[in-house]
Amino acid sequence: MALKIVVAGATGWVGKALVAAIAASEDFVLVGAVARTAAGEDAGEAVGIAPLGVTISASLEEALQAPSDVVIDYTKPHVVKDHALAALSAGRHVVIGTSGLGADDYAEIDAEAKSAGKGVIAAGNFSITATLLKRFALEAAKYVADVEIIDYASAKKPDTPSGTGRELAEALSAVRQPGTSKPVAELSGLKATRGATIAHPTSIQVHSVRMPSFVLSCEAIFGAEDERLTIRHDAGSSAAPYVAGTLLAVRKVVERVGVTRGLDGLL
Repeated sequence: MALKIVVAGATGWVGKALVAAIAASEDFVLVGAVARTAAGEDAGEAVGIAPLGVTISASLEEALQAPSDVVIDYTKPHVVKDHALAALSAGRHVVIGTSGLGADDYAEIDAEAKSAGKGVIAAGNFSITATLLKRFALEAAKYVADVEIIDYASAKKPDTPSGTGRELAEALSAVRQPGTSKPVAELSGLKATRGATIAHPTSIQVHSVRMPSFVLSCEAIFGAEDERLTIRHDAGSSAAPYVAGTLLAVRKVVERVGVTRGLDGLL
């Protein structure tokens, strides 16, 4: 039986590609779409394909009035947490592709998901190659203690660091050994130039670059005596790399309870 899907952020960069992919699939059916600026339009026509007979809603609460199995969220950092909690409360599984949430946010979502008996899969980046960046960096962290992260995005990206950078930092901080760099608290001058500190439980410095010509890029820089290793992922201009990973998460999330972070746990 086809899974019934609601896409929040249906007319966004990734949302458009997802709506088209769901419409073309045999194991999914689009039953709801959310996009405030396109409310009232047919979801298919709004993303440039044939009409789908699904009217875009102005809010997730409106879209949840119809029966569905999974909510996919590709919206904005300031609304994604409320969307996830509302979907879980309504008895839906959730796949989160929106960045901006941290470990504390996911702990709250995890508690709600377990209470509801539903699954949540969230990834800072659903592309396969970005997932390999995380996997390779975690392997390198076993052997090289000093590591910092630089994430790059367009000038208009509203959150820092990127979901890819934050997720990578939190994962690395859980496995790395203490580094040799002087602690930020002991520095003089403008301490903010050392980046933001993400610590769960050891600290990782993350630096965010925001300027034109970048889409999404992230690199982990490892430093040892007389040598360095850089592991980097660069996204292109198309949302296509994120679609396959997102739909894989949709297939898997209905089998889970609680939060799973990162696509690497599904590969």
